[in-house]
Amino acid sequence: MDTISMKMKTTQLIAILWWVVAMMALPILAHGSIDQSPAAVKKWFKELRHAKEKLTKLHFYVHDRVTAESPTSVLVAQANTTSKSPTMFGATYVFDDPMTLGPEPSSKIIGHAHGITSSASKEEDASQIGIMNLVFNDGKFNGSALSVLGDYPFFQKYKEMPIVGGSGAFRLARGIVTAIIHTYNDTTQNEIIDFHVLVLHY
Repeated sequence: MDTISMKMKTTQLIAILWWVVAMMALPILAHGSIDQSPAAVKKWFKELRHAKEKLTKLHFYVHDRVTAESPTSVLVAQANTTSKSPTMFGATYVFDDPMTLGPEPSSKIIGHAHGITSSASKEEDASQIGIMNLVFNDGKFNGSALSVLGDYPFFQKYKEMPIVGGSGAFRLARGIVTAIIHTYNDTTQNEIIDFHVLVLHY
């Protein structure tokens, strides 16, 4: 397969996976406390000029399980050369990771991180591209979601990713997610990630 064909197939795959992530979020958002009907959204935009932007700080943990009995992250695609790459270049995972208040697996679940990560670096820095929806199903932001798109440099202590939008209480959101690995198991590849969120919204 030539390089152009491989790039086209990769682009098509990412588009399909992004649609899958969006569809995964719909059942949770449909049961939220925010009216998301077309009429309600239209009214919200009409009243937007009177609204004031506010800063919200959120802190929670994301549990990514690759080799558990019930994995939350699964490999869905890779290139023919991925297994020979030191950075697993081309490996693409889809995940549905629980978000909890504390780092313990038994901690209260406040939502789920739905998304895709793909190893996008051929160099030794093992960088991934991350596309995710942080979907909240508890508390004041129940039924709302934040959309995140950015680079995930695995070996850097602080992984900064931009918030590019949101829904529900987070319509037109913008901000930053700083991810820090809380624990990582080299054998199982399972990890718990500390998420610090600063988001501007109306």
